[in-house]
Amino acid sequence: MIISRTPLRVSFFGGGSDLPAFYRRHGGAVLSTAIDKSVYVTVSRKFDDAVRVSYSRTEEVSCSRDVEHPLVREALGLLGITGGIEITSVADIPARGTGLGSSSAFTVGLLNALHAYQGRHAAADQLAEESCRIEIERCDEPIGKQDQYAAAFGGLNLIRFHPDESVEVTKVICPPDALAELKRRLMFFYTGTTRSASPLLAQQSANVAADGPAFHATRELTSLAETAFKMLCAGDVSPLGQMLHQAWRLKRELASGISTTAIDLAYDAALAAGAEGGKLLGAGGGGFLMFLAPPERHEAVRASLGGLRETPLGLAGQGSRIIFVHE
Repeated sequence: MIISRTPLRVSFFGGGSDLPAFYRRHGGAVLSTAIDKSVYVTVSRKFDDAVRVSYSRTEEVSCSRDVEHPLVREALGLLGITGGIEITSVADIPARGTGLGSSSAFTVGLLNALHAYQGRHAAADQLAEESCRIEIERCDEPIGKQDQYAAAFGGLNLIRFHPDESVEVTKVICPPDALAELKRRLMFFYTGTTRSASPLLAQQSANVAADGPAFHATRELTSLAETAFKMLCAGDVSPLGQMLHQAWRLKRELASGISTTAIDLAYDAALAAGAEGGKLLGAGGGGFLMFLAPPERHEAVRASLGGLRETPLGLAGQGSRIIFVHE
């Protein structure tokens, strides 16, 4: 039996610039961090030659090519596993539609466990590349590359996406007091709604492909990611709240449906209560709201968002790893 643990992620700046429609023209950059909420994947040998997969439902089929879960089917196919295997998965928080990169975390964690099951170690860059191949190429999902690299590498990073398809991961080396201040300022609230990111990302990709407002907004978001990276490395946290607010306004230009009336009202209420800026995590439409606020304003922000569930999320330094092996 093999168990992998893979972190979910929070993206601060640059979301959307990891879509091929953008980075192949301009190059993209995302500032993001892994968090202390994870996806766990268990892989074990099955007593017969069938395949059993347990997630929100359970499948039992005679061969891996008959598995309905596309990520599982394609991961097994990529690694040449046809049967005699059982796979289960659980997550610390709701696993789909929350804007925390859960699908890619699952894929990275599954690949990590499958490689270990076959008796070999897979490095972070290999896990990220293979996850992109499965999700984007084999499953034809209209998504970008940031989630796979965030899950595989862990930590707080600037991830650059180059037109030649190469990806560069640079760790943020931040003074300890500045990092502590960033953690003190962060607040997260669950909106209570989930959504599929694929339709929004497909629309966003189509919009950025044209040389119009969405493309120019994404270019500004890329610039904000680079600027925020430099500020964090210099130990300057104070401008990040206003920069998040600017980024949220830009993100709303990328596609329709990114925000809703309820989300707008909650966001405005938090700002009126003292938050400096924030954003909706992920593609939009639901999931988690993130805010940066001075610690002395946290109680007021909580009160202004009384209908939403506050969910503390900490930063995580490690990416996907194998946490249990039993032969």
